[in-house]
Formats: sequence, C-alpha cells, structure tokens
Amino acid sequence: MTANSTAYKAPGTPGTGGTSGAGGTFARPLRRRRPAPSARRPGWTPWLYLLPALVLLGGLLAYPIYQLGLISFLEYTQAQVSGGEPTTFQGFGNYATLFRDGQFWQVLLATVVFAATCVLATLLVGCALAVLLTRVRALPRLALMMAALGAWATPAITGSTVWVFLFDPDFGPVDKVLGLGDFSWTYGRYSAFALVLLEVLWCSFPFVMVTVYAGIRAIPTEVLEAAALDGASQWRIWRSVMAPMLRPILVVVTIQSIIWDFKVFTQIYVMTGGGGIAGQNLVLNVYAYQKAFASSQYSLGSAIGVVMLVILLAVTLVYLRLVRRQGEEL
Repeated sequence: MTANSTAYKAPGTPGTGGTSGAGGTFARPLRRRRPAPSARRPGWTPWLYLLPALVLLGGLLAYPIYQLGLISFLEYTQAQVSGGEPTTFQGFGNYATLFRDGQFWQVLLATVVFAATCVLATLLVGCALAVLLTRVRALPRLALMMAALGAWATPAITGSTVWVFLFDPDFGPVDKVLGLGDFSWTYGRYSAFALVLLEVLWCSFPFVMVTVYAGIRAIPTEVLEAAALDGASQWRIWRSVMAPMLRPILVVVTIQSIIWDFKVFTQIYVMTGGGGIAGQNLVLNVYAYQKAFASSQYSLGSAIGVVMLVILLAVTLVYLRLVRRQGEEL
C-alpha cells in the first residue's frame, strides 16, 4: 500500500464524518439507539396491578361519599325516611342553614383546638418515647413496647370506659391519690376535654412511637456517632440530624394523627355522656350524630360530614404541598 492510497477507518472511528471519497474516509452512518426496556414509560401496567385495590376502594369509599354528598343536597328527615313525604332537592339550603347556626361555629372551633392539641401532644410523646427506646436496654425496651402496643390494641370504647372509672369522683383511684376529694372531671368543660385528651393520647402515641422508632433504626449509626463526636447535644442531634431524615415518616404520622383526632367520636361520646352538659364538649363528629340521629335531620348531619371531609382534604393537601416545596420525596 502506497502513501497516496485511500485511508480506511473502521466504522465508529471518531472524525469519520460519514463521508467517502479520494483522500477521505469511510464510515457507516450512526444510528440512534433505542432506549432500554427499563427506561421506557411503564404505561398501563402499574394501573392493572392497582385495579383490584381501586375497585375495592371505590366500593367502600367512593359510593358512600357520593351518597353522603347527595343526601346533603336533599330534604331528608324522618318523614322522608318513612315515606310520609316526598324527598325534595334543596341545593345548598342545608349548608346555608348550617352556616347560619352559631352552635356550628362554636363546635368547629372547639374541634380544631382539641384536634390540634391532641396531634401536638401525640407527636411530642411518641417521638420522645421513640428516642428513649434507642437509649434503654433490651428488657426495658421490650416492656415499654408491650405496654404501648397493649394501649394501642385496646378498643376505643373499652379504653374510654376504663378511663371514666379511673377518674370517677366516687370510686376512681385518681382523685383519692391526688387528694381531690369528689372532684368531677366530666362536669367542667375544660376538665372534660383534658380527660378526653389524655385518653386519646394514651391510645394514639404507640403508633407514632413505633413508626418513628423504626425510622430511627434505619438511620446509619455513623451519622449519629459523627454528630455526637462533634459535641452536639441530644436535642441538637434530634433537631438537626434525626428530624430532617425522618421528615417523610413524620409527615405520614402527622397526617394520620390529624385525621384520627379531628374525627374523634367514641371517646367524647362515652366519656362526656354524648357531648357534655348542654353540649359544652361537642365536636363535629358528635354534633353530626346528634343532628342526624337524635334530631332525625339526616340532611344536616350529612352536610356536617361533607364539611369535615373538605376540611381534612384541604389540610392534608396543604401539608403535602408545603413538604414538597422543601424538596422531600413522599
């Protein structure tokens, strides 16, 4: 081969340019690679796997919510239930009646304050005990876990009945131990709310404790040891290391606590005798029950239920939006 011979480069050699000719090079045209099957969009496959669960949730949630919203727009009392009078469409008339009722706004405010206090207390106690579980030995940790799970597994009506007995002014041991005589916890408005709050806290903190404890165990020990070696206190380690890493878990337990505590019914109904003296301890769920079943105003009870659903959805969406703005993946 002479010096003037045409040079040849293998296909795919840089600088070929895809041309051929005298003194030039020859190369095959480059082809665009197809994306790997794993990089393609999943399409409808995930939805097919979720279809059975979606159908079940649709039957258990979507249809009852539809019926709740439908009844809230109708005139539906005992007369309509018995067939004595025809059902008529009221539009937003039930909501207008509800929003003009001063008692509704009082009950709504009491529900918001009570639920917020319960959520805050539950998170504080649950997170503190979760950190404590990581500091104690195996036997005390097992005892605390068993006691907490026992409280969590107790039915709400059973736990409420036991707490009423413990704080009973005549036979309860709490008043005798504290030297309060025959003090009635359920007579005053704030003492009754405080008693219910303690019972809700008692049966709610185990969920937060167990969930947060599992999240703490998943944190690499090297991170916590490095923070301790840098001289950080336990509070600083929790605030600057643990809490940011546990934020997705804290979001879940906070949202669930808000939903559970906002719609408390059993504890209030059992411990205050249906809402306290003259309805001083009413919350929205008990208020809706009284309107729907005690007064046979099923339309107003349904309207209260829709208002509760909207409030809970709004709080959940706002909370999730704030978290996503901070760059957290849920």
